[in-house]
Amino acid sequence: MSTLAHTMMTAARSADSGLAGPGELDRYPFAEHPGVDRVGLPAWDGAEPELGRVGRRAAGSRGRGLHGQLVQQLGQMIVSGDLGADRPLVPEEIGQRFEVSRTVVRESLRVLEAKGLVSARPNVGTRVRPVSDWNLLDPDIIEWRAFGPQRDDQRRELNELRWTIEPLAARLAAGHGRDDVQQRLGDMVELMGHAMAQGDPLTFSRADAEFHSLLIQLAGNRMLEHLSGIVSAALQVSGGPVTGCDRPTESALGHHARIVDALAAGDGGAAEAAMRQLLTVHPEVERVVPAPREH
Repeated sequence: MSTLAHTMMTAARSADSGLAGPGELDRYPFAEHPGVDRVGLPAWDGAEPELGRVGRRAAGSRGRGLHGQLVQQLGQMIVSGDLGADRPLVPEEIGQRFEVSRTVVRESLRVLEAKGLVSARPNVGTRVRPVSDWNLLDPDIIEWRAFGPQRDDQRRELNELRWTIEPLAARLAAGHGRDDVQQRLGDMVELMGHAMAQGDPLTFSRADAEFHSLLIQLAGNRMLEHLSGIVSAALQVSGGPVTGCDRPTESALGHHARIVDALAAGDGGAAEAAMRQLLTVHPEVERVVPAPREH
C-alpha cells in the first residue's frame, strides 16, 4: 500500500467522534417573565436540549462544537418542517431552550441566514424562509433533506445531478495530464481495495469521496469544481444501493480502476463510459439511471 493510502486509512480509523458537552460555554442569561405572550413562538418540545447528543452523524465528524451543533439542530428542524415558513426564531427562546450563550445563538442564526433558511430584518426579527429561498446546493441542506421527510426526493435529485456532472467531469479530466492527481486517484482505488478486503466501509467511503472530488478537480472546469461538494454530500447521504459508490463491491472497485486507466491513456470517451457504468452498477435497483420526469 502506498504511503498516502496508509496514512488515510490510519486517519479514517482514528477519527474523533466526540462532541463538546453543553457545559463548556456560558448559558444564555434569560429569565422567564410571568405573563409574557408566547403566541406564535416555535414549540421546542421535540428538540433535544442537550446539544452534546445532537447531530452526531454530521456535526461530530466535522468537529464543530456547540455552535455547529446548534446550527445542525435548528437546520434539521427547519428542513423537516418542524419550524415552518415565517415562524419567528427568538434568540432568547433559543438560548434558554438549548442552554447556550448569546454568542452561539447569534452566530448560528447567521450561518442559517447565509444558507437561505432564515432572514433577519429590523422590526421583524428572525423568521424561517420558504423552501424557494433555501440554498438547495448547500451540503448541509442536502444532508438535512436526505435524512428528513424529503429523503426520497433529495436522493433522486442528487442521483440525477450526479448523472449530469460526473460523466462530463470524467471526459474532461482525460484531457488534463496531471500525473500528481492521477497518482492520487490510483492511490484512492488502492485504498478502497484494501478497505474492502479488511471490511472497513468507513475508510472505503472516505477514499471514494476523495476519488470523486479529485476527478472533478482534474476536469479543469471551475464551475464543475464548485459543485464537487454536492457529489461528496451525495456519497455521504446515499443510504442505499443506488450507485456503485454506496457500498464496497468488486464491481464498483473495478469501474473506479477503469476510470483511472482511461485517464492515464487520455481516453475521454472511455473515462466517461466507465463513470456511467459506475453510476449504474446495481442492475437490481428498479430505477438507477434517472428517467425524464413528466411536467
